[in-house]
Amino acid sequence: MPATTLSVENLSAGYGPTRILESISFSVAAGHRLAVLGRNGMGKTTLFATLAGQTRRYEGRILLGETDISSAPSATRARGGLGYVPQTRDVFPSLDVEENLIVGLKNRSKDAIEEAYAMFPRLKERRKNLGSQLSGGEQQMLTTARTILGRPSVLLLDEPLEGLAPVICEELMVAFSGLAASGEMTILLVEQRIQSALDFADEVIVLERGRIAWSGTPAALSADQEAVERLLGVGGLH
Repeated sequence: MPATTLSVENLSAGYGPTRILESISFSVAAGHRLAVLGRNGMGKTTLFATLAGQTRRYEGRILLGETDISSAPSATRARGGLGYVPQTRDVFPSLDVEENLIVGLKNRSKDAIEEAYAMFPRLKERRKNLGSQLSGGEQQMLTTARTILGRPSVLLLDEPLEGLAPVICEELMVAFSGLAASGEMTILLVEQRIQSALDFADEVIVLERGRIAWSGTPAALSADQEAVERLLGVGGLH
């Protein structure tokens, strides 16, 4: 399915009685790239989990294209075109790489697995290795590739570069940029590697204590050193 818009309107959510997100509103146009930044513990992962239907929503709406998915179960959101790659690298440890990828095909032909191998040649080299035998970077590639094979119209990537070697990070970012450039996916990225996120994104929001504290373009954030220091805790961006 082609890329679609994602709109969030006055969203408040959390876990049980604990509110983490308060009055979040933003929209990402079809085929665009949004970076979600902020210090640790400010609500970034909770935002993505809420979009994927894994938290308690108190108020607000989530629209996938024209469809209100605010109350839809996670599986319904996934079938509707929302792809979610969490921090936890959810591979099936007892399945090999190819079997993991088959799970992500949904109703597509098995031949589509070649798309994953073209994006991540390393996975083809490891295709008969079990999920448990892969490195952290390879598990991240596998989780990402499995989600992408389902052809989501909106893709959520939660810290895909965390703890990975620079060469793996580069491979992943090249793959993400290719997906975005194709116009087939709207991509939201949470990432602690701030410069990588800014190089990738069209737009940025910065969360602080569960609210949007800053929004604008990557260039505007890079130029706003006061905001960078206050909200991200770094001395400067290049």
